[in-house]
Amino acid sequence: MSSCSGGSCSPSSSLSSGKIALQDQRIIKALERIRYKLFVMSGKGGVGKSSISVNIAAALAKRGFKVGLMDVDIHGPSVPRLLGLTGQLETTKDSQILPKRYSENLHVVSMESLLLDPDQAVLWRGPMKTSAIRQFISDVQWGELDFLVVDSPPGTGDEPMTVLKLIPEALAVVVTTPQEVSLADVRKAINFLQYAQANILGVVENMSGLACPHCGKSIDLFKKGGGKTLAEQYGLEFLGAIPLDPASVVAGDLGTPVVLLDADSPAKEALLALGDRVANAAQTSLEAASTVHR
Repeated sequence: MSSCSGGSCSPSSSLSSGKIALQDQRIIKALERIRYKLFVMSGKGGVGKSSISVNIAAALAKRGFKVGLMDVDIHGPSVPRLLGLTGQLETTKDSQILPKRYSENLHVVSMESLLLDPDQAVLWRGPMKTSAIRQFISDVQWGELDFLVVDSPPGTGDEPMTVLKLIPEALAVVVTTPQEVSLADVRKAINFLQYAQANILGVVENMSGLACPHCGKSIDLFKKGGGKTLAEQYGLEFLGAIPLDPASVVAGDLGTPVVLLDADSPAKEALLALGDRVANAAQTSLEAASTVHR
């Protein structure tokens, strides 16, 4: 996979069947070294899914787990900016891609880190996006990980379908906001996951009320409780509610996950608790237990 100097650049998408078979073997070997794979998705854009992915990954890393964060949003990657990461990915002598190091326990791969200009548009269709995601697993030197967190673009298109095909044991974390306009799209995402026979770890309600910075009370700006009701309707675990919080804006501007800010805040408390619940749910998941290789 080479750097992209223009939006029409492409990964190695025209591989022979023999090379595809070798790549499949590398993908299997890479995934065998990763204990749990988390797939964060939503049927709706603008629900803060990437922020949830980044903070879950950072919270797990803070607890001492070895974590990889793979951003497969090809057209709108935001993970590097949320983490304050700049520059391009480097490669080893044997052409293995080195993920960006955020901390000792957290390493990151994103489409943005392949672009010479992070503001350029990526003009790719399905097969090229599928090829890039395959290379994000097969050609990246992930090493031994406790968790791989995959941040997916909204919807049920090429990227999520590719991830679930490559990582059938992935545990899906579904993100929604409380309003019905979001819940309607998330229902479609859950139906997609059920159709794909994916393992759903649970539901997260983001933007669940506003934590007032003055009085500390919660204001039901976008309602509350829709995500929990949705989880109950589908018999899924409700992993937690994350409030709107000015600390999240500060964190985004600083390029620091909310869970790593020095100051305490309602969002930080909720996101740390979410990370703990996700870790516990993954470790007690019967689906994960049947696919763990070490």
